[in-house]
Amino acid sequence: MALAPDLEGVQCEPVNFAWARDDVLLYAVAVGAGAEDPAAELALTTENTAGVRTVVLPSFAELVTRTARVDLGDIDRSRLVHAEQSFRLAAPLPVEGRARVTSTVTEVLDKGSGALVRTEAEAVDAETGAPLLSTVRSVFIGGEGGFGGARGSRPPNPVPDRAPDHVVTYRTSPGQALLYRLTGDRNPLHTDPEFAAKGGFEQPILHGMCTYGFTARALVATVCDSDAGMLRGMDARFTRPVVPGQTLTVAVWRDGDAVAFRTAVGDEIVLDHGSATLAG
Repeated sequence: MALAPDLEGVQCEPVNFAWARDDVLLYAVAVGAGAEDPAAELALTTENTAGVRTVVLPSFAELVTRTARVDLGDIDRSRLVHAEQSFRLAAPLPVEGRARVTSTVTEVLDKGSGALVRTEAEAVDAETGAPLLSTVRSVFIGGEGGFGGARGSRPPNPVPDRAPDHVVTYRTSPGQALLYRLTGDRNPLHTDPEFAAKGGFEQPILHGMCTYGFTARALVATVCDSDAGMLRGMDARFTRPVVPGQTLTVAVWRDGDAVAFRTAVGDEIVLDHGSATLAG
């Protein structure tokens, strides 16, 4: 098995993606909205609550660009894990729409024990061509390093060395991965014990993007005053896997327009180098 050569600069063919209100509602529930209090976050989870307008949780952006991927070659998928994720929205996403998405590999880094492949995707309105959003996704592929490429540099962590301004705790359910996979991510690493063992895990792990979605909810609830339209961008690095059923604690810092965050399970950080962009 080997990573495809000369990946940098390779772009996939444009992919069309359409979504409807039910996709938006399912995504929100899949990242825990309403799980602990069904009467909370109704704008994310319902379409017929009096006086409440359905809105899209901004991290839904990753679903829009998810299927626009460059072929990485004959790699061992059990050793591929999500390493980093970011998104930027031109405006709050509508509850239904159609996008045309292109994706380009922008960087392939040699991390020794594996390769880090970074891909940038752009989504535009399929009818008008107007920009909708962009995402950046990095994956780490174990066993694909050592090819003599650049290692890359690590930017400073935006998380400050002080007590957070907000702390939010969410419980994931033991079946959280089974629910999240219904959003379209059917990677068996999150459901198949044998496949997970091939990747070196004792049991299936939660989708990193599910943890990311839980964290987006915490940002909306705190620095956005529960207005999902305020959250326009989010960057984070995945540092440890989460097992379904574990409790996530999201710490959030705000200093003027700068927003930083970190998500942990107990004393172990699982999502770090987090920063968010707000509207206005």
